[in-house]
This record gives sequence, structure tokens and C-alpha cells, in this order.
Amino acid sequence: MGAGPGSVLIVGVSTRALAESASRAGYACVTVDAFGDLDQKSRAQNVSLSRDLGRRYGAAAAVAVGRRLPAASAAASAAYVGNLENHPAAVRRLALGRRLLGNTPATLVRARDPLAVAEVVRRAGGRVPLTLPPDETRHASTEVRWLRKPRRGGGGSGVRQWKPGAPLGPHELVQERIEGVLASVAFVADGQRAVLLGISKGLAGDAAFGARGYRYCGSVYPFSADGALLDRMSAIAGAVTEAFGLVGLNGIDFMLREGEPYVLEINPRYAASMELIERSGGLSVFEVHVAACGGALPAFDAAPMPEVLGKAILYARRDVVVGDSGRWLLRDDVRDVPFPGERIRQGHPVCTVFARGRDSATCYARLVAAASALEQELEEETARSGG
Repeated sequence: MGAGPGSVLIVGVSTRALAESASRAGYACVTVDAFGDLDQKSRAQNVSLSRDLGRRYGAAAAVAVGRRLPAASAAASAAYVGNLENHPAAVRRLALGRRLLGNTPATLVRARDPLAVAEVVRRAGGRVPLTLPPDETRHASTEVRWLRKPRRGGGGSGVRQWKPGAPLGPHELVQERIEGVLASVAFVADGQRAVLLGISKGLAGDAAFGARGYRYCGSVYPFSADGALLDRMSAIAGAVTEAFGLVGLNGIDFMLREGEPYVLEINPRYAASMELIERSGGLSVFEVHVAACGGALPAFDAAPMPEVLGKAILYARRDVVVGDSGRWLLRDDVRDVPFPGERIRQGHPVCTVFARGRDSATCYARLVAAASALEQELEEETARSGG
């Protein structure tokens, strides 16, 4: 599928999952990200801005580092993950002299405009929350529950409650809070057509994993969706693909309320829930991404799964010290492994855990149990170290 294995430079906040997929497909990966965790460095060439260079992560800085790496000079292709979809200028620099595997900067500008997205979704018969830019918030109804969101946000970071009349930053907007079930549809596109790969239930702000507010902390796949919901999301994916010229892997986050999906945003790049689709054995998401960027869509029909898969990001409830995490490398249910002896501050991600179950409830319970066991291990190591 695609042009065949080669080398690829991958840049973004957390590149581990896409690099794993690319490596399994036979690609040599050079990665630049924020974390550079133990398992990432054991499986791919990696530079972490914070760990290796002592610098705060930023999209422009990550791309600049990637372009200077001797190992990346041979990379014929470039791909990106979150948060580069919010920085089209950085994507433009990333792609100089390489084949871009993903949406172009011009496409990103359109697909990340919430008002443009809302118009396309409505034309396709879909629903969206009420969304107001800062200069229109004077019209905000006090009868609506509102959220304030950064225009260049991701993963629920920076999302907070908002009341009419409260000040907003110049790069924020307000959006109606929709009560329901958070979900995400993954699809692949060729610029004109889209093929759905699956729907996952999203986990956000879940205290069982130390998350707060609206912060993304995991996914459960597959989400139980009837034919009507699948048809609706397929139509919306097709509409945004045609309107914005989306290619490769993309996602749509939505809230399901009383059977009706309300589109929250488009993620015009690889999304975290896609790792579970690959783990289900359905397909290689990186190979599908490469092929779709070249105009070839898969003939994919998701078969019923015998079990449910889940992933959860564990966040530190307080400052903790990591013990012998090298042992975690031998496990298939732990990823984004911190280094032995590393101190992780409260509110920061520790690692990602995975679980399986016969149904969604069982899978979720096993995710909670796995996270709890690792938390206990961290507590004991922190106490031993005097931390």
C-alpha cells in the first residue's frame, strides 16, 4: 500500500503512537516531540525538546529542530500529529523538500475555523453547538451554558466554564456546552471522498485517571453506534472532506445527545483514538494514511469485534517519583513510559495504559484497575525516595 517503506520525519506533541504504526509498516522514523519517553527512544530515533534540549515545546521550535537533525536529512516524507494542525506555518516549513503526508497548510486554516466548520456541517444536515467569537459574545444568552475555548486548543486543554459578561482573551471563543456522550469518528480521505474507520467513546476529565476539567484522558473502541449514527457521521465526514479538501487520516469530535451528534471540531491529522483501531487488528493506520494522501482509499468495512479495547492517560495527582520503569517496556499494556527516577509534577501525564474487555464497562473497569495499580507503585516509590 502506498509508495513502499522509506524514511519519515514525524513532529508533534506526542509522536510515539504514529511512529509505532509507521515502524510496523516498515518505515524508518525520526521523531521530534515534547516527551521523548523511554519506550519512544527504544523504538525510534527521537529528540525531545524538554528532555534533550531543555526547551519548552512549541510547534515552530519542534519543526526547526527536526529540519536540523542529520538523521532527518534522508527522510523523504514528513508527517505531523497534534498540535501542528494549529500552526500551518510550521507545517509549511516541515514539508520543505519532503513529501507531506497530511493536510496542507491552506487546508488546515479552513478546517480549524470553527465558524467555517459549523456552516459545512449544517449544510450536510448535521448539528453544532452555538459558537460565538469574542466580538459577538454580547449576544450570548444567559439561558445557555457556555464554555470558553482557545481557538488553537487541543485535547480539552484550556477549556473552562464561561458566563456572559466575563472577559475573553483575543484568541478564545465561546461555545455552547452540550451534555451527552463524548465520541470521535476516525476517517480517511482523498480530498473528495471519505471512508469511516471507526467510532470511539472519549474519556475527558475523568478523576479515575487523575484528569481534571475537560482534558482528554483516553478512548474506548468501538463505540456502540447504530446505522443511523454511522450514516450521519459518514455524510458529515464526506461533506467536510469535499469542502476543505481533507486527505489522509482525520477525526471529528462530537457529543451525542439523545441520539443526535453535535460536531465539536475537526482534527485534520492523526488522532489518539486511532491507535485502538490499529490494535484491533483491522488495518495499519499509517499505511492507510500514506495511501490516502496519494489518492487511494481502502475498501474497509469494520467487522464486529469480539472485545472492546481501551486506552487511558494517567495523570499525576501530586508530584511523584518513578521507580524501575524499565520493567514496563516488557508490557504491551503500558506506553509512553517515563524514565527510571524521573520526577513527574502534579497534573502532568505519567503514562498510557491499555485494557481489553468483553464490553465497554468491563474494559473501562480494567483501565481503572491498571491505572490504580501503577499509581500505587508510584506512591510507594515516591515514599521510598523521600519525595
